[in-house]
Order: sequence, then C-alpha cells, then structure tokens
Amino acid sequence: MEAARNRWNSVAKPLGSLGLLEDVIVKIAGITRSPRIDLSKRAVVAFCADNGVVQEGVTQCDSSVTAVVTENFSSGDSSVCKMAAVANARVVPVDIGVAREVHGENIVRAKVAYGTKNMALGPAMSRDEAVQALEIGIRMAQQMKEEGCRILATGEMGIGNTTTSSALTAVFLQRDPQEVTGRGAGLSSEGLMRKMQVIRRAIQVNRPNAGDALDTLSKVGGLDIAGMAGLFLGGAALGIPVLIDGFISAAAALTAVRLCPAVREYLIASHVSREPAGSLLMRELGAEPFLDARMCLGEGTGAVAVLPILDMAAAVYSQMSTFAEIQIEEYKPLV
Repeated sequence: MEAARNRWNSVAKPLGSLGLLEDVIVKIAGITRSPRIDLSKRAVVAFCADNGVVQEGVTQCDSSVTAVVTENFSSGDSSVCKMAAVANARVVPVDIGVAREVHGENIVRAKVAYGTKNMALGPAMSRDEAVQALEIGIRMAQQMKEEGCRILATGEMGIGNTTTSSALTAVFLQRDPQEVTGRGAGLSSEGLMRKMQVIRRAIQVNRPNAGDALDTLSKVGGLDIAGMAGLFLGGAALGIPVLIDGFISAAAALTAVRLCPAVREYLIASHVSREPAGSLLMRELGAEPFLDARMCLGEGTGAVAVLPILDMAAAVYSQMSTFAEIQIEEYKPLV
C-alpha cells in the first residue's frame, strides 16, 4: 500500500486530486499484496435463493420470480447482465436455494435447500445450513481466483430478501425494524407496515443472539445473504477485491464482518442504496461508496456500475507519466 501511495504521489497531477479513486487503488494493492494493479478479468457472482417469509405477504410479487430471474441471469437477459456486458464482466449465477429446479447452462448448481423456512414462525434455516451456504460462497471466491478473476462483484436474486436484510440489520445494529425497513421492490404503505410487523415477529419468535453472527444469520437471514457473506470472507482470505453492491449485499458484508472482524479492511463499497438502512450500513462498515445514484435494484447492478470508474483510476495509476519523466518539479504536501 505504501508503494501504491508513492506511485500516486509521483504521477504528474496534483497530490490526492483523484480522492477516493486513489484510496481504492491503494486498498486494492493491500488486498492483493501487490502495487501492480490488474483488474482485467472480473465477474459478478450472483447468489439466488428463495425466502419462506414471502408467505407473510411482505413482497409485491410471489417467489416464482426468483427462478425466472435466475434463469435470465444464465441467458443474459437481466439488468445486471446488460450492465455487466458494458463493464466487461461475466455474470455467474449460483443456485444456492431457489425453490424449484432452474435451467441454464451457466448456472452453478449449489442448492443447500429449496428456499428457507418462514422466519416469522421459526428459524429460517439450521445452523448447519448457514455454514454450508457460507462455505459455498468461500468456494466461489476460490473458483473465481483459479479462473483468473482479479476483482469480484456481489450480486443476488431472492424475492423477500430485503425483509431478511432488514431483519439482520435490525439485530446487528440493535435498531427498531421501522428504522431499517424500506419498500423493497415497491410495497404500498400498508405493505410496508406489514413487512415491519413481520420482522418484529421474526425477531421475537427466534430471539437471535446479536453477538453470535451465525445464530442471527441462520434464524433471520437467507441463503443468498449467507453465500455473499462467504464470498466476502473468501475474497479477504484469498486476496481478491470484492465489491459490495447495495442494501442486501451490505447486510451480507456486515454479517461477514461480525463473523470475522478483519474482513472490514477488505471491503470496497460501490454505491449507497436508496433503502433506509443503506447509509446506516455504510457507516457501520466504515465504507465510502463511490456513487449515490438512488439505486435499489440489486442483482449486483451498483457494483457493476463502478467497475468502469475503477478502470479509469487504474489507467491513470498505471499509465500516467511521472513528474520525473516529464521533467517538472513535483508537487509537495503543504501544511
């Protein structure tokens, strides 16, 4: 990281003038243990799973949409796929818990269960299932590294997963569900009230232990969130930068940090979600997102949107002439 910062200071431009773009390149140098920055091969790893809490009427559409969009990830017909094509990133859909069998040659088969149970009535999954989903995320990080990926983006698809993300956030941050729950994919005011009540009931029924991240994840989380949390853990362990997407991805990142606090230093935020807890999670993670575009689509779209920005930063860092090369006096830090 020191070598990367020295490189930035030698580049023929005002010191620190690219702000967060300089900081993220320095962080990537630390994550990868090299001042040589190469982001040429990248992937969006999208974990797809259903959530039993949908039975409580917390969403505008039913869980069948999860399978349809998962298959669209495979065929390239989704929002994140169109954006990823522009950003030169491959979308890797992972069936970690879709409620039916899904079809598509690009889908990674890693189903832990056919969706989680209804957390309003009891634990969403067993502790062993949560561990299994985390390990799938870790293995995906390893697989992507073996395939030569230099940076990963987190993505997801799971109808009802803003409900599970709000429940996790409420427990981890010790906040009332009203403070951390939004409309998701377009709930009415009545639907939003019902969603908050369901989250309160899930927390009351399951009594998750905020000091035990695995307990909280298994009781009020989701398989897609567990997979993303595993990807963050694996990325940190293997030296691969992993981008946080929006609210759901940030809830997964916080889960990873609560499981292993050292992961906090390896997180890179892309944007701040329009969901109410978006800014709260960024502050809790100590992350500074690049974009505030009022996005709340999910799928990994926010993470993909910053890849071209990172490419621009890497181009200046790697290719720009230094003060010495163009024979002008270097800028000096002023006090």
